[in-house]
Amino acid sequence: MSNERLRAALLERGLTPAELAEAIGVDPKSVERWITLGRTPYRRHRYAVGAHLGMEETYLWPKALSNEQSAAASESEIVEIHAHRWAVPQDTWQRLFESAEREIGILVYSGFFLADNPGVVKLLADKARAGVRVRVLLGDPDSAAVAQRGEDEGIGDSMAAKIRNVIVLYAPLRAVEGTEFRLHGTVLYNSLYRADGQLLVNTHVYGAPAANAPVFHLRKIPGGDMMNTYLESFEQVWSNATPLD
Repeated sequence: MSNERLRAALLERGLTPAELAEAIGVDPKSVERWITLGRTPYRRHRYAVGAHLGMEETYLWPKALSNEQSAAASESEIVEIHAHRWAVPQDTWQRLFESAEREIGILVYSGFFLADNPGVVKLLADKARAGVRVRVLLGDPDSAAVAQRGEDEGIGDSMAAKIRNVIVLYAPLRAVEGTEFRLHGTVLYNSLYRADGQLLVNTHVYGAPAANAPVFHLRKIPGGDMMNTYLESFEQVWSNATPLD
């Protein structure tokens, strides 16, 4: 059976099998067999292909890893667990965003603690000017989801007011080319803070503000699928969100 995922990935990027073979140092006939015959390459080659195409080897070859291998890899993605967001050291946030070379993604309702930090806002702006894609998803202050979250935390309309305040605080950043802001009306189970292959996941707990909820620090590794789950969620919210004028 042919590997249509790999074939499509090459077409999307305008690459030929021969060009991929040259890039990763294998015989072009090997790449042809991976595509037309559905052969599974050695893991080092799967990783090289995934890195070159910017895709996961587990997507291109979903049956390549056993359930045990995939579970072990996913467990290894966990770098650190913090009992509360307020317990995350300030320099962790700084290092996270400083490490980004390709993309920064933020998915929150308000994320006021970031917008209210001039150093972080400047860092995000500097990254955007350096060519990093910066995407920020804020809760729509007029949405039912934001109203419900405010009720759940016992702060009522203050949640919507915080978001409106954050939109104002981010005005200088929004003016920087390379930044994109959208509003979403999604029920969030986690707030996400991504920088390339690292992710901070701030869980949401009923009746408690996000600052009191745990944070998981994840780092992407080959074969791991935990971080992918959160990144796919980010993309779903992004695709349904409304650009912030």
